[in-house]
Amino acid sequence: MSVGNNTQLGIALMIATSIVFAGQDGISRHLAAEYNVYMIVMIRYWFFAIFVITIASRKAGGVVAVASSSRPMVQIFRGLLLAVEICVMVTGFTLLGLVESHAVFAAYPLLVAALSGPILGERVGWRRWLAIAIGFIGVLFILKPGFGVFNPAVVVPLIAAVLFATYGLLTRYVARYDATETSVFWTGTVGALAMTVVGVWFWQPMIGLDWAWMGLLCMTGALGHWLLIRCYE
Repeated sequence: MSVGNNTQLGIALMIATSIVFAGQDGISRHLAAEYNVYMIVMIRYWFFAIFVITIASRKAGGVVAVASSSRPMVQIFRGLLLAVEICVMVTGFTLLGLVESHAVFAAYPLLVAALSGPILGERVGWRRWLAIAIGFIGVLFILKPGFGVFNPAVVVPLIAAVLFATYGLLTRYVARYDATETSVFWTGTVGALAMTVVGVWFWQPMIGLDWAWMGLLCMTGALGHWLLIRCYE
């Protein structure tokens, strides 16, 4: 259920999303240095799930109406894909650092643009293809394959970029059929269920100040993905 094309609004939402995600990633890097990645992502998803269920319960028709999707299997796959991507990316922060991980992860919009034509049937003009080509050259410069300085850890954020690009394409696809709140609901609940199955086995006690950081991480996570889904609409 698309709200229609509005390029300027889409750009503004993407900028806002990037700012929110940048802050979120900094907090994730801090917490991942002290605690298990799966536990961090699990707690973040718990808050996300509570948030989306609370919002859904206040809508007309309640949770059942909001959860009603024209493409439920795609929504489930999206939710699982994002949970895996977050775990991979936070792992990349611990292996490679925040700055270099983001430099490689920056390839994801290029992947979305390159695949939007064959997968979504959207028109990709020559100017966009030129920008994509230049962008990928920049990514290769960062990776430095064949120069004797290749760091295998850069593959981790690159995998995260591929996963997030796929998530973005699927988000754009389901936005044609489902409302924003439906996609956000499935993203939060599916991810929470998946991460609980994994994360409970890696629980670690957390000190008081880090719980404050975790709370901020949870809030930025929910806000960031809501903005992203609105952007793809």
